Amino acid sequence: MIFSCSMPKIARLSGHSDWIELDFVEREWTPSELMKLGIRLHLAGLSLSNTVSELEWFGVNRSRKAVHDWVQKADLQPASDASPDHVALDETVIRINGQQFWLYAAVDPETNEFLHVRLFTTTPTALTQQFLRELREKHDVYDVVFLVDYAQHLAAALQRVGLQFQTIRHGNRNTVERLFREIKRRTSLFSNSFSHADPETAETWLRSFAVWWNSLN
Repeated sequence: MIFSCSMPKIARLSGHSDWIELDFVEREWTPSELMKLGIRLHLAGLSLSNTVSELEWFGVNRSRKAVHDWVQKADLQPASDASPDHVALDETVIRINGQQFWLYAAVDPETNEFLHVRLFTTTPTALTQQFLRELREKHDVYDVVFLVDYAQHLAAALQRVGLQFQTIRHGNRNTVERLFREIKRRTSLFSNSFSHADPETAETWLRSFAVWWNSLN
C-alpha cells in the first residue's frame, strides 16, 4: 500500500487535489494521486528538492525535473465564467534570470481568487489592453468596476476598452497586493522555480500557482 507514513506527516500533507487534471499523462509510472500531491506541494511552497523528498515517504523516487515537468504539462488555468462585482487590477515586477518582467493579475476581492494572470516584458497601454481583452473573453466583466491605483497606463487602458474603474490605494485593492507579496516571497525563496527558466515556463508556473491559490478558497 503506497499511503504508509506517520500521522504527523499525513496531517502536514493534507488537502485535496481534485482541481488538478492529468490529461497529459500517457506513460507514467508514478500513481496519479502522488503526481497530484507533488504538483500541489510544489505550488503550495515546497522547493523541487523538498517536494522530491516528501514523495520519497511514499516510496516514489523521482527527479526534480520530473516534478517540474508535471507542473508544466498540467498547464493549469484559473477557471472561467466568473461574474464579479469588482475586480482588483494591478501589475508588479518580478525577475527571471536577472531580467525584469511585469506580472499582471486580476483578482476578485470578494472571493480572494485570481481571475487572470499574464507575464509581459513591459507595461505599455497596448499590452494592458491585451490583458483586459483576454479577461473579458474569460469572464463577465463588462459591468464590473475595476479597482486600480494611480498607475496611468492602467486607467488609460481601461478607458480605451470602455470599462469602468475607480482609483483607490487601500480597501479591496489590498487583496491583489497581498497576493503579489506572496508570489514575490515564493519566487525569491525558491530560485529553482525560475532559475534558467524562460518566460513561458515561468508564466505557466504562475498560472498554476493561481489555480492552487484559488483551490484554498
